[in-house]
Amino acid sequence: MASRPRGQRLLRTLLATLVAASVAVPVSGAARPTAVPAPAPADLGPLRAATPGALAARYAVNRDGIRAAERTAAGHGDRSRAAALRAMAAPARQFLSFDGRDGGRTAEVFGDLARAERIAVLVPGSDTSLDTYERFRAGALALHHELDGRTAVIAWLGYATPGTLSTEVLTPALAADAAPQLVRFVGELNEARPTARVSVLCHSYGSVVCGRAASGLSVADIVLYGSPGAGSDGVASLHTRATVWAGRGTGDWIAEVPHGQLPLPFATLGLGEDPLSPAFGARVFAAGSGGHSDYLRPGTLSLENLARIVSGRLPAEEHRRAA
Repeated sequence: MASRPRGQRLLRTLLATLVAASVAVPVSGAARPTAVPAPAPADLGPLRAATPGALAARYAVNRDGIRAAERTAAGHGDRSRAAALRAMAAPARQFLSFDGRDGGRTAEVFGDLARAERIAVLVPGSDTSLDTYERFRAGALALHHELDGRTAVIAWLGYATPGTLSTEVLTPALAADAAPQLVRFVGELNEARPTARVSVLCHSYGSVVCGRAASGLSVADIVLYGSPGAGSDGVASLHTRATVWAGRGTGDWIAEVPHGQLPLPFATLGLGEDPLSPAFGARVFAAGSGGHSDYLRPGTLSLENLARIVSGRLPAEEHRRAA
């Protein structure tokens, strides 16, 4: 959708500000997440069946891969990354996939995937990597605790996320690269658990990934929360039969991000229409008063409503909860 003139000015201003910030922010001596080496993962092939035995074998192979990445990180002198990987290799952790290269790619399961009747796939936003993974994992755990035992939650870090203070976060380019990976992953889930009800929950820039992937996702719900846009002008252009939901906390700074898209010679600037606008056409759910990182915080209305959507129930309204 072409932006209105005012939207174009705002987008150009935002681009100029972030370009200046990316130049002005000093480069520290710490290694970037992508700079820490890791061995290539084992080639496990697609997930064909989610039987207890097949899943246990897959979790074990990925645990070995995490331990190998831990040894490599320790040899590289990155104690923080090594410690994070050591925690990820704990016997109780369940990884469908793991690749420690280029900032990290993972898919961690919370719950019993072999028996799950419902599956929630969390798609993260900017600044998510192995070095910040615990923040992402905490949200997945909180959602899992909000749901019953027949639901599995998967934290899918399947793409190179942009930095919040970067020009990459202003364009759908990284999302376009990530979308086929999400389509492939959800397709494997559909094949392995064909009777399960699958929902994708997309935070921040993850909404752009889900928007780009939407037409290829066989899911019940696409939930956009804390979203700057989905790379489109509305639900109709997503070409999906899923119910598209959108929610935003009243304390979320993302509401101030300019909306629209502006074609430039080198890229498309902007992430599309505001998913909460009537023009977009999503079903809006109450997300409480939290900020951009609070949607999966225990005890919040946003977490309650995300869990209700995953369970196939209608979200609670603000005034009903207050009563």
